[in-house]
Amino acid sequence: MRIKPGLILLVVALIQACSVKKFIPDDEFLYTGARIKIESDTTIKEKPELKAELESVLRPEPNAKILGMRPGLYFHYKAQKEKPGFINKFLNKKMGEEPVYLSDVDISNTEDLLLNRLENRGFFYSRVSSDTEKNEKSKTASASYELKVPDPYTMQSYQLDSDSLIVYRNIQENFDKTLLEQGMRFDLPRLKAERERIDLHLKKDGYYNFNPGFLIFEADTNQYDKKRFDLFLRLKKDVPPKSVIPYQVSNVNVYANYNVDEDSLTKNYERYEDKNYFQEELFFKPKRLDPYILIETGDYYDPEKSRNTSRRLGSIGAYKFVNIQYEEIDTLATDSLGLLEANIYLSPLKKRAIRAELQALTKSNNFAGPHLGITFSNRNLFKGGESFHISGNVGYEFQAGTNGEAGRNSIQLALTNDLIIPRMIFPIDINEDFFEYSIPKTKISLGGDYLKRSQLFSLTSLSARFGYYWNANRYVSHELNPINFNYVKLGNTTQEFRDVLIENPFLQRSFDQEFIAGLTYSFIYNGLVDLGKKHVFYLNTNLDIAGNTFGLIGKEAESGKKEVFGLEYAQYAKVDADFRYHFRLGDSQVIATRLFAGYGIPYGNSDVMPFSKQYFSGGPYSVRAFRTRSLGPGDYTPPEDGDVGYRDQYGNIRLEANAEYRFPIITYLNGAFFIDAGNVWTSKVNPDLQPEGSEEQNQPANIGQFSGNFINEFGIGGGVGLRIDIQNFVIRFDLAAPMHDPSLPAGQRWDFDITNPVFNFAIGYPF
Repeated sequence: MRIKPGLILLVVALIQACSVKKFIPDDEFLYTGARIKIESDTTIKEKPELKAELESVLRPEPNAKILGMRPGLYFHYKAQKEKPGFINKFLNKKMGEEPVYLSDVDISNTEDLLLNRLENRGFFYSRVSSDTEKNEKSKTASASYELKVPDPYTMQSYQLDSDSLIVYRNIQENFDKTLLEQGMRFDLPRLKAERERIDLHLKKDGYYNFNPGFLIFEADTNQYDKKRFDLFLRLKKDVPPKSVIPYQVSNVNVYANYNVDEDSLTKNYERYEDKNYFQEELFFKPKRLDPYILIETGDYYDPEKSRNTSRRLGSIGAYKFVNIQYEEIDTLATDSLGLLEANIYLSPLKKRAIRAELQALTKSNNFAGPHLGITFSNRNLFKGGESFHISGNVGYEFQAGTNGEAGRNSIQLALTNDLIIPRMIFPIDINEDFFEYSIPKTKISLGGDYLKRSQLFSLTSLSARFGYYWNANRYVSHELNPINFNYVKLGNTTQEFRDVLIENPFLQRSFDQEFIAGLTYSFIYNGLVDLGKKHVFYLNTNLDIAGNTFGLIGKEAESGKKEVFGLEYAQYAKVDADFRYHFRLGDSQVIATRLFAGYGIPYGNSDVMPFSKQYFSGGPYSVRAFRTRSLGPGDYTPPEDGDVGYRDQYGNIRLEANAEYRFPIITYLNGAFFIDAGNVWTSKVNPDLQPEGSEEQNQPANIGQFSGNFINEFGIGGGVGLRIDIQNFVIRFDLAAPMHDPSLPAGQRWDFDITNPVFNFAIGYPF
């Protein structure tokens, strides 16, 4: 790509225009930062981590710099003018930064902080010297710190003081899991982590009032000539007696219908499984609520059980707030045991709710129109946490444009009923310990959909599903649907549409698969929940198998296909995986990548995959430089008239790769640069895609079929995007242009067609 000289001059002019030198007072120098140099006689272990910690204390931070410019500082200065104007005021409010001068830097205090951090890491008797460097020409200045680091003190042994208190015995039981090891250098943060580890262990053993601040380390260097020390751990003096005894839960009270706006609590209760369930009237059956509560009478206090109980109760979907409080009970028991009463306050959500949603949709085939969705929810339907949802959707779309299809319209009606039961409905009892993290939910769904496309066809579909979903831990979730039915009936076809099916037998066979019955399973690993981690991963795998059970009982019809209840059923297996990796650079900058691979294979009763189970490529969540469902399969070239060709652009194989660099611009507004690559293919030859006369001309009749040349058939595109992100609700705008179009003749596919970009509008990030 050739860069024009005019563009270079424009960039240079922009940099000069944003120069802040003219605004810097005569007696000041703009502070540009500091550097640290470490000198040591020996090799320092984990030196990069040590240097990073030392650099973290350098204050203040200099003004931000982007491409040689300081826009935040520039807009601040501009806003200080007598008449700054509305634009300068606005930009200063969003991006402005107060200037940081050399006079703002406290060199002496920074030296003390650096020495303090070195001592915390075992480098006692270190020395630091500093200097400043001024540039009169640019009116800038920087600081430098030179650290002379001696050999650190290293630990020779680590032991626990002996005492008659039982808390010492509990500490000793877990002492082999210490974070400290022989030969390590003195490290204050590591010692603090060791105290917190011990505190966590004691809390799980019932020490309700214990605090890590009650522990103290003592280092003894008198036994050694060189820089070594013995480390001793003991309790501080005058620790409160209640802090060094374990506590036991003497009673569990559950307030199943607690109103935070009322001070009084009901006295009506039911005793169940050694717990008291308080509710004025029966709101939630104790038998159904009890499995979610892990706190039991007679157990020692365990904060982890409290957290898990709170999480499990919150997952039911019937409660807005879950509050667990412990109350110490005065007792004449021995000094070796305390008693607690656990109170669980559960504040329910509103039992009934209605939500309405109005959407305006536009599609790549020029269809546009309003959709109205209404959802009615009834929570805790049978007093066991069950939720019932009825969702209805009405949509009307019309097609605009100048082609032959303009003026067509479509009407869509949909109704879905979902019953979610917060427990596993299964003929055999399953041990609750198998689902320790969360209890599976059973979901029963029934739905119907009617679509009428004027001048073409009507499509009626009925669906039913029975399955389970649950979280195995914080990262892993499963969804299993052993019963999954889908019936589709094509009707009211016009002669025009029938002609389309006659001309495209491959498409016709995909519509013929009217009855789908099978099993689906999804596995999700979501590491993106760790917001503080630099490297995070996400994996979503799906398995879809249909027709195997009916294959055993189906009867062969005159067509040669098997039928059940007089209907032909589909048989296929489909598996796909969506893998994502995010590299977080800091300051809300992220490099997000994704790899997707999917393969579906028809067999038995099916020659092709059902149309609803095919893969498509292109669109706002796929390869964004190509419109929805307009890419592929393979190097297929749609007919120029665009009348019906888009209906053939599907396949049973899909590969895709994406990369995106995301960065903040101003509050609530983020930007992105991205590149996408992908396509779909068929595993068998689709004769409807082959050019006319290819057989007579001995041309290869494998257009759209997956082959070893698949890499050269990727659709590739790149672009830029803007995202409005308000508390994780993201409105996304992407502008992309194709770089490699496989539908073009070989030798003409590589062309960054920036003059014909594709605009995408979507909700949420694509990956």
